Amino acid sequence: MSIHTIENSQELEAHITALIAIEPRFAAVYSQVGMPSLRHNIGGFEQLMRAMVGQQLSVAAAASIWQRLVDAKLTTPQAMRKATDETLRAQGLSKQKTRYVRSLVEHDIDFVALESMPDEEVIKTLTAVIGIGRWTAEMYILFSLKRADVLAVDDLAIKVAAMNLLDLAERPTPKQLKHLTQDWSPHRSAASLLLWSYYGLLRNKTAVPL
Repeated sequence: MSIHTIENSQELEAHITALIAIEPRFAAVYSQVGMPSLRHNIGGFEQLMRAMVGQQLSVAAAASIWQRLVDAKLTTPQAMRKATDETLRAQGLSKQKTRYVRSLVEHDIDFVALESMPDEEVIKTLTAVIGIGRWTAEMYILFSLKRADVLAVDDLAIKVAAMNLLDLAERPTPKQLKHLTQDWSPHRSAASLLLWSYYGLLRNKTAVPL
């Protein structure tokens, strides 16, 4: 199986052009929002740990706790194995988040191997960790592995933007959205990026999925 990625803005532009040919309503969105940022990151343990730390917190609170962990040099598997729960709590990590991060350490994921796995196998591997759901796994596939065909159907902003784009009477369920957007493959990552930007335009703010 060949794995397709989007490495730069030129490749993203090609995917957007192909997407518009499939779904012309994206042309108006693209003209309004312009070229979305790829928001790539290097991935790995630290990236997933940061995602866990930030769950259900405001951007400011998540950033504050993460910076405390960074300052205390508590962002590696080795450091987490040595750290006590009391030490982590002192840096702002809740009991639940501590359980999540320890599960991530215990699973000892081969992050290099993820790069050659099909999307669904990556999702299966990541969601085996307590505290990682499908949405977080899809964000990793999209932004860390740079995959080209990821539509985050569980994402609220994606659902709202798609409802407007497709002129739906109500917000689609993940199952409905997956069905409605099957034809967008293999350009669904471009669709995700455009829809996030479109949501930001609709709400007059910057939509940040990660």
